[in-house]
Amino acid sequence: MPELPDIVVYLEALEARLSGRTLDRVRIQSPFLLRSVDPPLCEAEGRTIREFRRVGKRLAFRAGEEVWLVLHLMIAGRLHWKKPGAALSGRNAIAAFDFDSGSLVLTEAGSQKRASLTLVRGDAGLQSLDPGGLEPLDTPPEAFAERLRAANHTLKRALTDPRICSGIGNAYSDEILHHAMLSPAALTRKLSDTEVRRLYESIQEVLRDWIARLRREAGGGFPEGVTAFREGMAVHGRHGEPCPRCGARIQRIRYASNETNYCAGCQTGGKLLADRALSRLLGRDWPRTLEELESYKEQRQGGA
Repeated sequence: MPELPDIVVYLEALEARLSGRTLDRVRIQSPFLLRSVDPPLCEAEGRTIREFRRVGKRLAFRAGEEVWLVLHLMIAGRLHWKKPGAALSGRNAIAAFDFDSGSLVLTEAGSQKRASLTLVRGDAGLQSLDPGGLEPLDTPPEAFAERLRAANHTLKRALTDPRICSGIGNAYSDEILHHAMLSPAALTRKLSDTEVRRLYESIQEVLRDWIARLRREAGGGFPEGVTAFREGMAVHGRHGEPCPRCGARIQRIRYASNETNYCAGCQTGGKLLADRALSRLLGRDWPRTLEELESYKEQRQGGA
């Protein structure tokens, strides 16, 4: 799912191409995309694009005086800048926003169509879509610490909860926690002041660094290669590879359609976090440390 750095670079590319342009037409291929009926699409068509905003992981652009078009790309939605009137060919193309200068095409891979387009009126309507999380790059450290400790959650959950932090998801939470050398399973109310400050500084550094990287990758063009798994990430998507800091193998916890990637060597003091499926399967044989895991693997290989 595109997260804060991806959305920032998307919005910059859209603003450069669409600010002051007239939205001629919206073509929708998928009946599952549009999630609102008032205001209707026709109220946005024929109007000038005047403003762009990020609302959590959503992209919003204002047509005319008060109609906001809000896109949530979810996991598999991606944007593409095409020539004017580009055909919606292929099963992944689900919508197009037509301008005289080009067409912004929305695609969504896979059979689960979860991307959404919502139209709302005015700032109040836009605010109604905001879960209320703090803006991580604009919030002072004291306010961040207060919100973080308002409830006792694991750090992974706290960072990815849109009611606590805005725009951070599965990928960048892994990167932030690795940078801060904190366990994803650590509880927010048990963190020391030093650890909270370290987490805050890691959020600032990781997100700003990736925004700069993605800008360089785009190089003034439209960001076509948006993905949750990027070359240069320290832990996310790197299960089994060596940690760039300590060399220990990156570990993974899977749950539902998500996963957490971490380094036991420099985030959990060498302890393995229990993967629900595997720990239920192995029971008492579940390895608790990196040394036990290596021993378990050697035994498995020896018995093969």
